[in-house]
Amino acid sequence: MADTANETSPVAQARALAKAGRPDEVAAVVARLLAEEFGLAATNFTINADIYSLNSLNGTFEAGGKPLFFKFHQEENEGAMAGEYYRARLLAEAGLPVDLPLHASVTPGRQILVYRRRTEPRFADVLRALDLSGEAEGVKNALEAEHALNELTMEIYRRTLHPISPEQSAAEPIHRLFHERLLTPGRPGVLSGRFASFYQDKSFQLPGLTIGWAQLKDLVFVVNGVRYNRTLVQLFDEAFTRLAPHRLADAGGLTAHGDAHNANVWFAGDAVHRHLLLFDPAFAGSHVPALLAEVKTTFHNVFAHPLWLYEPGEAARRFHAEARHRDGALNIEADWRPSQVRLGLLQLKAEQVWKPLLAALHQRGLLPADWRRVVKLALFLCPTLVMNLRAGAEAGSHNQVSSAIGLATAVAMGAEPESSDTLSAVLDAVTPG
Repeated sequence: MADTANETSPVAQARALAKAGRPDEVAAVVARLLAEEFGLAATNFTINADIYSLNSLNGTFEAGGKPLFFKFHQEENEGAMAGEYYRARLLAEAGLPVDLPLHASVTPGRQILVYRRRTEPRFADVLRALDLSGEAEGVKNALEAEHALNELTMEIYRRTLHPISPEQSAAEPIHRLFHERLLTPGRPGVLSGRFASFYQDKSFQLPGLTIGWAQLKDLVFVVNGVRYNRTLVQLFDEAFTRLAPHRLADAGGLTAHGDAHNANVWFAGDAVHRHLLLFDPAFAGSHVPALLAEVKTTFHNVFAHPLWLYEPGEAARRFHAEARHRDGALNIEADWRPSQVRLGLLQLKAEQVWKPLLAALHQRGLLPADWRRVVKLALFLCPTLVMNLRAGAEAGSHNQVSSAIGLATAVAMGAEPESSDTLSAVLDAVTPG
């Protein structure tokens, strides 16, 4: 049963109702969808208030006496999406640890996955607790599980890395997380999309400063004394051009999940033997541009934490930020820093995945001269396009403190510092010799 992914599609309706705080109506929409797609008589719904599902929805229900879990992801203009939407079996066949759904609908506007319900926590929830406690044994266990998944992931990347054509690159759904969020239907080749609706011609409220886009777009950022070499408008323009899907074929492709942030990862097993298990591979593929494969995990598992992206209210209670417009620069001072466990994840990702991946690309003649710009621009788009970083843009969204932290973090992802910062030190360390 076909449907278009506009405001009338079931997944769009369900997300809108969830956003409006109407869980009973969400359950009714999802129940009809499950009945129509899979013949399931679904009851006893719980719609999760999930801070990590910024563009998706999930919950639990029962059918046929079994406890089940559903999740779907919805994007703008999803009806134009080509190819299969959920690709769990592709990843399982490659050897990645992936939780296979019991049911999957791949029709645009009706995409939904149904899994058996698990009692294990998601890795995101485990790490959130460790952000705040820093409990040594917990950090050790988490990093050991991450280490094992990184080793397996890199093994699969080496085995599946291959040259790809511009057409193969453009067909991969991962671009819906990056370049396609910069587009508006009917306006090909024009920087618009979420950039326009979130930021262009808007007002920004920061701690101690209100400033319009007309001024902000051309300011360089100075973050905790570190000056960066590109403005926001330069970063969006550069990302729009360089991250065009057909251009990303130059670094080859591989089989990857593409969106394995830790809210899509179970911390499975028992108290003695823990391992990580992926789910919701909505953007997986076998020709994923190699330089994009680990971008979402690198940003969302490290630099989005602690708290500021997913829990802005709590971030404002725990952190302090100030913003000043002076001498053609936006100066932001903030006491937010990634936690111990996040820096541990970053170190493992750098040593186990980024360094050998870049080395493999270099050895096979697939490493573009501007690979660092590609990676940094994609990292920049993670926070700026996953949700609106402006304070007060919508109910429950960012506040002045988290907006300042978010904009500063985004620029640090995309621009180069005049001195060193955390990301530039990592990229220096993983650069092929």
